[in-house]
Amino acid sequence: MAIRKKSTKSPPVLSHEFILQNHADIVSCVAMVFLLGLMFEITAKVSIIFVTLQYNVTLPATEEQATESASLYYYGIKDLATVFFYMLVAIIIHAIIQEYVLDKINRRMHFSKTKHSKFNESGQLSAFYLFACVWGTFILISENYISDPTILWRAYPHNLMTFQMKFFYISQLAYWLHAFPELYFQKTKKEDIPRQLVYIGLYLFHIAGAYLLNLNHLGLVLLVLHYFVEFLFHISRLFYFSNEKYQKGFSLWAVLFVLGRLLTLILSVLTVGFGLARAENQKLDFSTGNFNVLAVRIAVLASICITQAFMMWKFINFQLRRWREHSTFQAPAVKKKPTVTKGRSSRKGTENGVNGTVTSNGADSPRNRKEKSS
Repeated sequence: MAIRKKSTKSPPVLSHEFILQNHADIVSCVAMVFLLGLMFEITAKVSIIFVTLQYNVTLPATEEQATESASLYYYGIKDLATVFFYMLVAIIIHAIIQEYVLDKINRRMHFSKTKHSKFNESGQLSAFYLFACVWGTFILISENYISDPTILWRAYPHNLMTFQMKFFYISQLAYWLHAFPELYFQKTKKEDIPRQLVYIGLYLFHIAGAYLLNLNHLGLVLLVLHYFVEFLFHISRLFYFSNEKYQKGFSLWAVLFVLGRLLTLILSVLTVGFGLARAENQKLDFSTGNFNVLAVRIAVLASICITQAFMMWKFINFQLRRWREHSTFQAPAVKKKPTVTKGRSSRKGTENGVNGTVTSNGADSPRNRKEKSS
């Protein structure tokens, strides 16, 4: 009588493939735990720290605003919990855009693996840059930044923020923190991970620096300026993937990129080097959030200048690479005399072409064959 052996192999519960395929559902369940916690009195005190903004201060109504009191916010350690929750929200939104928009376009266009990953990257970033740029512009207009540029340094430290301002910075930190687990979820290539880590780290460093040093006014203006230029680049790359003849967007982006770097340096020097340097209160005070001292100002300007120089270096290398590729594709240099091969189909000519165009090494046309035979 045969004895059946019991299988000792148990099905994987949280295997690598399971997490990759269902990471959005897992994150959604975790986020729902915090939302459901608001419904019960026992857990509401904990859940509210993750879901809503903390450190609210209500200022009494003044003569200019006699109708209602102002509700402002400052930052604190509890903001880390809020950033964590909205990082989960960013992962969910990322998965929705990927599944319902980008994946459908990829199936229709039949991109290669390289173009597939770059298309997904540009699609996600263009959506984020557009949303953040519109949102930041709305804050700039509503708080009169455009009509009065001196607000960038006047009445520093800017330790009290409006709801829109603080929520904007919380969302920015949450989005760029969510990019770290997305490197795992999106199966990013090992050779692309260092590049991704560099620019994610630069974003987090500068956004967190502006938030913690109470330079949120200057940081908002620089972010909107930078996001607009980056949005133009990624939207141009999306059009380029759909039609490689479309390259006018890159030319416009190249001009605005240089202007954006110049404006960033001008605004930074004007705010930190002149505005804050002439302020009366230049004493380090952690209780009031005043970091207007010489060492901090030098560190802020140095970090901005080094980052802009690094971006310009990357930009020049990118433009030189595109120029070399364009020159090699357009060069009609004929190194070998074309030969006629019998019994070969004209398909070989297209295999020797570059970007769909037949080079001089391709097969001869029927008219040329007739002229040669005569």
